[in-house]
Amino acid sequence: MSGDRHVVGIVGGACAGSVVAEKLAESGCEVVVFEQNRRPYGKIEDGLPRWHAKQRDMEYRKIDARLDRPEVHFVPNTRLGEDLDFLELAKEWGFSVLVLANGAWKDRELDDPRARDVIEKGLIYQNPFVYWFNHYHEDDYEGPRYEVPPQPVCVGGGLASIDVIKIFQLELYAKALRARGVEVDLHEMEHQGIPKYCAEHGVEDPAELGVQNAILLYRRRVEDMPLASPPKNASEKVLAKMPKVRQKIFDKCQTKFLFEMRPQVIAKEVILEDGVMKGLVLVRTELDGRKVNVVEGSEHELRTDLVVSSIGSIPEPIEGIEMKGTYYRFKDWDTGEYEPLPDVFAAGNVVTGQGNIVASVEHGRFVGEHLAERYLGLCEDRDLSEGLARGDAKAEALAEQVTEALAKKAPLSAEQAEAILAKVRGRQQELGYADYKSWMETNGVAPLEE
Repeated sequence: MSGDRHVVGIVGGACAGSVVAEKLAESGCEVVVFEQNRRPYGKIEDGLPRWHAKQRDMEYRKIDARLDRPEVHFVPNTRLGEDLDFLELAKEWGFSVLVLANGAWKDRELDDPRARDVIEKGLIYQNPFVYWFNHYHEDDYEGPRYEVPPQPVCVGGGLASIDVIKIFQLELYAKALRARGVEVDLHEMEHQGIPKYCAEHGVEDPAELGVQNAILLYRRRVEDMPLASPPKNASEKVLAKMPKVRQKIFDKCQTKFLFEMRPQVIAKEVILEDGVMKGLVLVRTELDGRKVNVVEGSEHELRTDLVVSSIGSIPEPIEGIEMKGTYYRFKDWDTGEYEPLPDVFAAGNVVTGQGNIVASVEHGRFVGEHLAERYLGLCEDRDLSEGLARGDAKAEALAEQVTEALAKKAPLSAEQAEAILAKVRGRQQELGYADYKSWMETNGVAPLEE
């Protein structure tokens, strides 16, 4: 591509970033995609548990197709805030528009400030824990190594916490079965459920294995868990049925994976012994409508050697990016327009937070209508494609917003565009990157099965 043209920078190459890149490339832009990892798959690879093997592979191919095109310049292993300065990228590189699609990778912290002292010492947050589960079987994995002890605890109540509790149970029962000489297939165990899988391997009652099951803690009731949401403009009759729907979904999941549930409790503080976390002090809660009240004098201990906190993810703070609470400061939460600087937008999980009402409502509706049972592994199909397609649609809408913004701007001169691309090529050469296809052949994904 030569001559005067727009050059757009995108931070993050996964679902949202790759969709925006493809749409802008189709509109005649050159696109530079900065990806923090060696592969661009984001939470499809690192946040979606590896038993979703077929779905992951399908999404990988979609992302590859979007990024492996001549108008898209892929720059791997380049992290915003470390390898790239945000303000320099936004103000000095000279991009026509900059799009942030760097996701939400920071876990919300437990309320006890002492919890920061016991991270990796009995306390793990959801994102690194799922990353470990997805990658520990790879020959070149160099991250932390975790062991799931008897009766681990997960704090949370959303779909991500169900992922964590399933990982706990699969690891615990796999260990117990291997001790009996069984060659375990985790993917098949997740698909069949623990009781059925155990029965097929000569254990009619899983209790015979002596596993101390994992415990899920939630501050509200089971029927309040966000496992299903009513459709838009639902009638009072439908709304009245939702608690039973959620309870039914949860009961199926619990029957299939055998974990313990303790509703209406909050983790008040961590229990420390010799600098290591050995459990939680819990308090019971009472509900007053949507308000959660602590029951005074209800403190009690729950001892465990491992707690995984799964109470939500938020964007990572990055030097130079202004925050509004725990999110970036957006002028328009629905379009992802960043308020402090012109020509900066955002797409995907980096904006799907408490302020993005439209996206939150749509996502909740989808969970209610399509996602919950499949995501929890409670039906044969377990197809996540429709939910991902809705995410793609949101990214496409953002691409349209960016295209409209570009239509109001003069294109960069050939010299300006080439200056940007010269910097890009310099970074690629530092990394030994020649082209997308050869890079992915060298840095491809390990098999998802054990």
